[in-house]
Amino acid sequence: MNHYILTWQCPDSTGVLAQVAQNLYEHGAFVTETSQYSDPYTDTFFSRIAFDDRNMTVPIEEFTQGIEELAQPLAMQYRLRKKDDFPNIVIAVSKYDHCLVSLLTKWKAGVLPANIVAVVSNHQECQGLVEWHKIPFHYCPMHNDNKPEQEAAILSVMDNTDADLLVLARYMQILSDDMCEKLRGHAINIHHSFLPSFKGARPYHQAHKRGVKVIGATAHYVTADLDEGPIIVQEVKPINHTYTIDQMVHLGHDIEATALCHAVKMHVEQRICLNGDKTVILN
Repeated sequence: MNHYILTWQCPDSTGVLAQVAQNLYEHGAFVTETSQYSDPYTDTFFSRIAFDDRNMTVPIEEFTQGIEELAQPLAMQYRLRKKDDFPNIVIAVSKYDHCLVSLLTKWKAGVLPANIVAVVSNHQECQGLVEWHKIPFHYCPMHNDNKPEQEAAILSVMDNTDADLLVLARYMQILSDDMCEKLRGHAINIHHSFLPSFKGARPYHQAHKRGVKVIGATAHYVTADLDEGPIIVQEVKPINHTYTIDQMVHLGHDIEATALCHAVKMHVEQRICLNGDKTVILN
């Protein structure tokens, strides 16, 4: 038995879900999971359907062709893949390794349904950890005048590994507008703050100065607007006036790792749809 995931979105109108469901029914697809959302503000319909082929009456290639023919009149964007064909991801990291460690641990434990095919870094502190996990490590140093070449090297790693996603696991570099555009919807960043508050550098210092009562972390898709991409996951923890900046940072590391792993897992499971400047999460 083979399992598949179909995630799709299209302009909303009467009967769009019925048409897709009828197509699955006619081809014998056995639906095991479904989630949908109709956005009244953008008039867009979003859906994620998991199914298997226990009763399939046609080969998957013919089924895919049927979805393609249905997609055209509905102006439907869709992604269809076999569930066990895990997408490839590349992780970018600088010196802080807490998010990288969490991703590697979940991947090694089999709870992150993806292939970590490479790690790239502008520093070498994490090389031993990555190579211990038998994952290729690519050292891409950053200098004042080599940003285009350095980003080209990262994109080359993604191309050569057929990677679907770049995960910025506390990668302390700002991507160029051109790279952000090339990776639109395919790069996730973790920001160590509860966005939109305290954007940019040293957010814990900003938060401490303001005397906040909760601290958080935000995983979001990368855009050319710094720390303003579509939000995927936000995590928070309560604090009080006794917390020092160092204590906030240490607590924040746990929150950052949790939020980033959750966001990456939802992306590779095709549970996220872009909806303008926001996301729709299909659980």
